Amino acid sequence: MTTAAATSSPIVSGTTALPSSSSSSSGSSAAAASALASSQIAGNFQSFLTLLTTQLQNQNPLDPLDTNQFTQQLVEFAGVQQQLNTNDSLATLVSLQQTAQSTQALGFVGKTAVVNGSTAALTNSTATWELSVPANSDVNVTIANSTGQTVFSGNYSVTAGNNQPFTWNGQGSDGTQLPDGNYTLTATAKDSSNNTVAVTTQVQGVVSSVDLTQSPPLLSINGSTYTVNQIQSIVN
Repeated sequence: MTTAAATSSPIVSGTTALPSSSSSSSGSSAAAASALASSQIAGNFQSFLTLLTTQLQNQNPLDPLDTNQFTQQLVEFAGVQQQLNTNDSLATLVSLQQTAQSTQALGFVGKTAVVNGSTAALTNSTATWELSVPANSDVNVTIANSTGQTVFSGNYSVTAGNNQPFTWNGQGSDGTQLPDGNYTLTATAKDSSNNTVAVTTQVQGVVSSVDLTQSPPLLSINGSTYTVNQIQSIVN
């Protein structure tokens, strides 16, 4: 690709990293809902037992409870008890799944992963993104630093294809060599008929840490966080 300075109204491509607060709040809400449901079922269970035993104690010996009704109540009793046992089993399965997710996430630490995203690390004056362009297009690329300031822009004629590497040498539009750090690429494209073409971006980065307090766990890559299911592949 050849470089030519240009300006454009950027549209961010790629997958936006999940904010840690959203994962935390969703996990807490699910746990609270489960606890509330169990509490309500347990309360109903105790109420049922109280009503059943009171009814048996106070029934008229000359006109005892109808056998069919009593059988139906026992069936309902067994059903409620089974529901409580099922809830306990499901809670155990959820706990085991969360443990498995944490173990899997820890295995990615130190690995170089490919994820859908637009933020890459400029290291030794080199940063690389992979662009997937579904049709032959004129692609406008802008790169912004960590504060959101645009430091580079360029137009490129790109043929259709997936995972095409775009390597940046860290030089701004004015030729200034920029410091290493995290930079975000934005790509917009138009085909020969001036129709908008959707461009997706992927980045590579080392998984530096894992936040196990979140559900699911969040992997830190190039200063952004991703879930395990956002990882496309492991390079090494």
